[in-house]
This record gives sequence, C-alpha cells and structure tokens, in this order.
Amino acid sequence: MGSSSMWMRLVLPALLVATMSAPVAATLTLMPGCVDRCGNISIPYPFGIGKDGGKDCFRKGFEISCVNNSVPVMAGADKDIQVLSLSLSPHPQVRVVLPVAWQCFNVTGDQTGVFNGGVGVNPEGVYRLSSDLNQLVILGCNTFAYIMSGESGRFNYQFYTGCVAVANDAGQPQDDACNGIGCCSVGIPPGLTDNVVNFRNTAIWSHADQEFCPCDYAFIVDKGYYNFKKDDLLHMDVNQTSMPMSLDWAIRENGSLTCAAAASAPGYACKSVHSECFNSKNGPGYICNCTKGYEGNPYVVNGCTDIDECARPENYSCRGECKNIDGDYKCDCRAGYTSPNPYTESCNPKFPLPAQISIGVVGGILLLAFLSFVIIIRKERRMRHELYRKNGGPTLEKASIIKLFKKNDLTQILKSSNIIGKGGFGEVYKGLVDGVPVAVKKPISGNHMESSQFANEVIIQSKVIHKNIVRLIGCCLEVDTPMLVYEFISQGSMDDILHGGEKKPLGLDARINILAEAAQGLAYMHSQANTVILHGDVKPANILLDDKFVPKISDFGISRLIARDNEHAASIIGDRTYMDPVYMQSGLLTAKSDVYSFGVVILELISRKKATHRDNNTLVNSFLENHKKGKKSTELFDTEIAEGAEDLLQNLAELAIKCLELEVDQRPTMTEVAEQLVAFTRTHQV
Repeated sequence: MGSSSMWMRLVLPALLVATMSAPVAATLTLMPGCVDRCGNISIPYPFGIGKDGGKDCFRKGFEISCVNNSVPVMAGADKDIQVLSLSLSPHPQVRVVLPVAWQCFNVTGDQTGVFNGGVGVNPEGVYRLSSDLNQLVILGCNTFAYIMSGESGRFNYQFYTGCVAVANDAGQPQDDACNGIGCCSVGIPPGLTDNVVNFRNTAIWSHADQEFCPCDYAFIVDKGYYNFKKDDLLHMDVNQTSMPMSLDWAIRENGSLTCAAAASAPGYACKSVHSECFNSKNGPGYICNCTKGYEGNPYVVNGCTDIDECARPENYSCRGECKNIDGDYKCDCRAGYTSPNPYTESCNPKFPLPAQISIGVVGGILLLAFLSFVIIIRKERRMRHELYRKNGGPTLEKASIIKLFKKNDLTQILKSSNIIGKGGFGEVYKGLVDGVPVAVKKPISGNHMESSQFANEVIIQSKVIHKNIVRLIGCCLEVDTPMLVYEFISQGSMDDILHGGEKKPLGLDARINILAEAAQGLAYMHSQANTVILHGDVKPANILLDDKFVPKISDFGISRLIARDNEHAASIIGDRTYMDPVYMQSGLLTAKSDVYSFGVVILELISRKKATHRDNNTLVNSFLENHKKGKKSTELFDTEIAEGAEDLLQNLAELAIKCLELEVDQRPTMTEVAEQLVAFTRTHQV
C-alpha cells in the first residue's frame, strides 16, 4: 500500500462525514452580520470567522479561519487544525483532523526520527479531548506509549493512560485485531487537554532487527473509525497520515466559573431568553442549551426560538387536533370525539345509548371474570403460604441470614430461553436479581424435600463464605420443592472446559491452580467451617470457574436433601464414576469419600480424558495399573501440557492414586491434599 492510498483511506471518510453533517449545522443561528459558513460547514456563534479582523463574530478562543473559502481551520499553538464539523447542543463538540505521532528506527535499533503528534490543540484552554468518543491507538512491534494530563498530580500529572503493542514477527499481527499484537487500544480519561503522545524507550523496548515493523505510531481517534491492518506496520507514511477525533468544548473564561457563579459575572454566555446553563462534564466551565420546547443558538440574544411541534409529527405525537403554543403544544379531540390520551391514543366517536348498554353487559362479564381471578389468586396465595411454612420459612426468618425470594421474584428468570444446565438435581436458569447475575436451581418435578432438615441446611450453607465455594444467595419456599439462588459463575464448569464441544485451551499453571484452590475449598468445608460439611458428589461438573478461572465448589449439602422417591437414591446420590466404592457399599458418607472423588478429578485434569462408570472406569484403572507396575503414566498425560512437565504430572498422578486407596485410613485428608497441591504450585512457578 503506497503512501497516497493510505492517505486516501484515512482522511477521505472523515471528510465525507463532515460533509454529511453540514445540513444539520445549517439551521444554527449566527451573530448578525457575520459569515455563516465555510465550504459545507456552518459556523455558529460562539464560533465565528473574523469580519475585517474584528472579534464580534466569535468568542475568545473560538475563532475559525476559512482557507480558500472552503476549508475551516482553527489555530493551534504550533499548527492550524482542520475542522470537520461543529455542534452546539446537546453535546458541544468539534470534530478535527490531527496528525499521527511516530518514531522510526534503523535495523540496529537506533532512532532515526520522532514526532509526538502535538500541534498545540488547545492554546486558549477551550477544548478537552472527548473521553466518550475517542480512544488511544498504538501500532508497533515492541512499543509502549502513553498520554498524560493534569499537572501537579502525585506523579507530576494527575493521570496517565497507555498500552503495549508487541509482535515477534510479521506473521503475528492480524487484520481487524487490535488486541495487543501489533496494535493496542485504550480509552482516554476526561480532562485531557492535548494530544501529545510519549513513547517509552528503554533497553527493554529494543527495536533492533525489526525490518517488518520499522516505526511505531500512536494517535487519538474517534472510536470505531480506525480498523487495524497489519500492512500499516510497514507501509504507513508518517508524513501524510492524520486521524479524525472529537473535542469537547465549554465556556472556560474568568477562572472557568460554574453556572451558579457565571450567571452574575460579566460576559455570561447564555444570552437567549429561553436558554439554560449546565456545568461542563469534561473539565471546568459551563455550556448553554435551549430550554425544553425551544431550539437554536442559546449563545445569541433571541437565539432560542419556539419549536412548532405540530409541524413535526414524527417527533411529537398527537392522535387528535394539534395546536402549537409557546414552548409546548396541545393535543385535543374535536367535538363529538374522545380519547383517554389524545397524545398517544386515537380519538373515537362518543358512544350512543345502545353501545353503552353493550359495554355494560361486557363490563359485567369482565367483572365476573375478575372476581373469579381474584378467588384463584387468593387460593394460590394460601397455597404459597402453606408451602412457605412447610419448607421452614419461619425458621429462616428468625435466622435473618439468607434472602427469601417470593415466587414472583423469579418468574421472569424461569423461562426455557434462560436454561443453562440440566442434571439429576433439576434445571439451572441464568438471570438477574437486583441487577446481579444469579443461577437459579429448580428441582425436577416429582422430587421431594426432607423439609425438616432443609432450613438448618440453608443456614449452614449461608454461613459458608470462602472464595472457592459458590455462595448461596437465597431460596424460594413458595413452591413444592424449594428453589435455590446462587451467585452466577461465568465460565461454566471444569467439565465444560475439559470435555465440552469446543474444548478451550488450559495451561498447566491454570490446571494446578484450579486443583489447589478447589482442594482448599473442600478442606474448608471438612475442617474449617463451623459445621463439618461433606460434599458427596465431587466431580468436574460441580467445580465451576469464574472469568479468571478461579474454581468454585458447587452442589453440596442441600443437593443431598433432594432425591427421587426410592430409598436407595435418597441415601446414596451422586455420579458413580467419581463415587467412593466404600461409600457405595456401606452407604456411609465421610470426608475421605470426597478425597476419593477428588483423586478422579485430578486424573481427568492432567489427562483431559473423561472418566466413565459404564466401562469400569478405564481412566482410573489405567493409572492404577501403571502404578502397580512401577511404570510412569506418560502416555496418559494431556499432550497440551505434557512437554517438559512429565515429572510434575507424575507427582500429581501419584497424589491422585493416594486419594484412590481402597483402605480409607490410608487416604490423605483434604487439608493434606490442598497443602501438597499448593506446594506443587509454588515449585512449578519457581
């Protein structure tokens, strides 16, 4: 791509946007006797083009020059700046074109030139770079660049923001992917007064041997305008590239007064009768807008004029006869017609007597239907109250430690489109409660609850506060089998990550951390909680991962209270693939039962092979067989993590085999397992 085509790609779309915006700007009011436009751009006061050098056409800091009677520019401290568009309200902004900052290097990494992009964009202090509309973009292959503003902060400036772009070779950057590889972007904070960019050059950021990326570039640009192309790293012409960006402006004279102080000070800018003042949201000072029902230029005497709402039915609704009044409009039905609200509902003829009789008959029928509905609602309320009492509501009210939801609170969540999981326990729905994402577990119809234990179990779980255990938020008791409301965990389960349809990459560090923190959560349940809590169904599907892959233990305690109607299922529930054989024979659940299940979880995580019950658990047997023969299980390890980590993976396998001991007393405690995994984590990180 040559320099001329690059210039066309970057600047022509911006000029087209400016041209398209001209018809809107043309309606704005100017000071009498002043030039009203430059080319296709309207120039509203407080902006203006000097008349014979006079300043009555513009306010201080708002002068516009018109080059060749067609191109508007404003003066920067170092260079004139092209203006693409101007707006007064409701968001006072100027869209301009500014140069790209750059630095270039030769093959030995020596700098051959540098430009920080600054043109003195704000010599009179009128402008701030819009934090809502702009972003900072950095291009390069070993580059850190940043902007700063607000002198006299703790670190010389009040804020800094920037990002890093790195690429090891020409093949890494990808078109339209500004994600840190060859290109990065970051939002900018409010209050920024200039577009100067600082490149960080130290021994760490060497640019030697980067022929595929000879220069670094940085620019502030309108959000969504620039799409990264990897060819820009090699072919961008530093002498011919500019970018459009947006500036917020405000009246910032006389010490940048607020509205309260400015109204009584000389030079108050809100001149029109129907204007109002607002404090600037970006930097000090204030702006003016026309009041509701008026439009125009609030900075000019009589600049705000009445809006004829009746002439704009697409914006101002009236289903009857419209009459414009100063600052507003009225909408009424004509004689003989009526409407509950003629602004939004059509006017209809007033009904004659026969129609009124018909309406009375229909109304009577509707009244009977309403009374029937009330009776049904009362009956349902009585049923809900009885279920609430039966499921331990009074006990939980006294505890006041758990949130009790009404059935109606969860109705909008319990839709088929919100289902995120199903299992033997029931269905899981994702939704929002008070703006917070939650997971609602609804038991399968036909399950029954050991209601005498439910309230105590809820109280126990609500006191379990640990970063590796899913938090129980509340429950709904107004149903046959209580519904449980948990915090929502974003990444799903470990089973989804390992064995889902689209397997996600998972590094060794992440896997060890998942094992170590999951073990800490189980150890807390076994020995550190106020009451000993046994899980009984430890498996990858019950280890959830948040957005940072921190594990959260789920489905414990209350799950054991909900079971099918046969006795055996009520006493022994869980996935037999992971279940302790001793527990299956005796029916006695112990802490060592969870240890056995966790051993199977370790083997799945290091092999990425799914353990199954129906084939006599080939995965567990394969590891046990290798152990008996004194043979390492290298062929069973997941190839994604095996290279260079065989010894660590073998140590994890040996720890799992200790957990799988049929002699219960020979198994380690969950605390010992957690300590060993934490030790593995530290060793591997070192």
